Amino acid sequence: MLQPRIHLRPSSRACKCLLSVFRNYATVVQTRPLPSIVPTAVTGDVAQLQAQGPRRDEVIQLRTYKPRTPGLRHLKRPINDHLFKGRPLRKLTIAKTGQGKGGRNNSGRVTVRHRGGGHKRRIRIIDFKRMLPGEHVVERIEYDPNRSAHLALITNSKTKEQSYIIAADGMRTGDKIESFRSGIPAPLLKSMGGVIDPGMLAAKTAFRGNCLPVRMVPLGTQVFNVGSKSAGGAVFCRSAGTYATVVSKEEVGKKVKEVVVRLQSGEMRKVSPDACCTIGVASNPQSHFGQLGKAGRARWLGIRPTVRGLAMNAADHPHGGGRGKSKGNVHPVSPWGVLAKGGYKTRRKRNPNKWMVQDRERNQGKRRPR
Repeated sequence: MLQPRIHLRPSSRACKCLLSVFRNYATVVQTRPLPSIVPTAVTGDVAQLQAQGPRRDEVIQLRTYKPRTPGLRHLKRPINDHLFKGRPLRKLTIAKTGQGKGGRNNSGRVTVRHRGGGHKRRIRIIDFKRMLPGEHVVERIEYDPNRSAHLALITNSKTKEQSYIIAADGMRTGDKIESFRSGIPAPLLKSMGGVIDPGMLAAKTAFRGNCLPVRMVPLGTQVFNVGSKSAGGAVFCRSAGTYATVVSKEEVGKKVKEVVVRLQSGEMRKVSPDACCTIGVASNPQSHFGQLGKAGRARWLGIRPTVRGLAMNAADHPHGGGRGKSKGNVHPVSPWGVLAKGGYKTRRKRNPNKWMVQDRERNQGKRRPR
């Protein structure tokens, strides 16, 4: 178990040998604080979040270790000291067992290779719909072994009902969040004078961690946990550090018909105006900068080794066999013989519609007259 080093000042060389047992592996690299990615609220007359600076200017916070063993030399971990150190809430988890751990389908066949083994896990039941209105308090931020983002355990202030949600970046214990999917609360509507003012509504609802229908979100706002249907849960931007941007709203009269969001891949998606979304960026944005450090750590995560086809026997892969490094002068293929590069669609240069028309005309000319 990795623990902080104990700094002691020995009085003699003999004491140095005795105190060497107290040394440990962990050594934190001094880093500057990470700037806030998402503002906590919407300010000003224009209902729009503050512009976010380029991510290349941010400081990446990683914990490195002294290479006392080969596995620690390249080990890098994001610094997440705010995470809860205990176990998850038992009633909101189920055991992950069965053949699904090995990448198999319901008939037992391997459909996803290079999966199997790993540490025992429990699946956290996450509320992706967030239909329950009212104020919720964040009890703690937890690590989830089944996903890259962190989870937040929230408690309803009135009913004391607990649930798991995907935490937003910057969310901490004690934060108060709310869901507005069921409608605008009466006190909030009364504070606006009984009439919905878009600017005032955004200033009072568009806080980090709040769940809103997409039609209520100001243009240019960064959101995650985005849904596609009016009554469904979140399906987009659920991984660590992901977010979508609300680009435009298509209005018919005074009602919003469709909302266009831009995903991080650049894809533009049309979603239902009543689809859910959460203000902010998904938590743990530094997760993809970490390094496992050794092969055994990948096995703990349930990732099995990947072997090149060139290193296999001829009976195991089309690239295998032969003397030396040779794949038999064949095009790169998968273990089942499917072309890995190119294929029928990309290697075919003719226009299929043009050839279909010519074939039809040629066949009509060969018909016998009646």
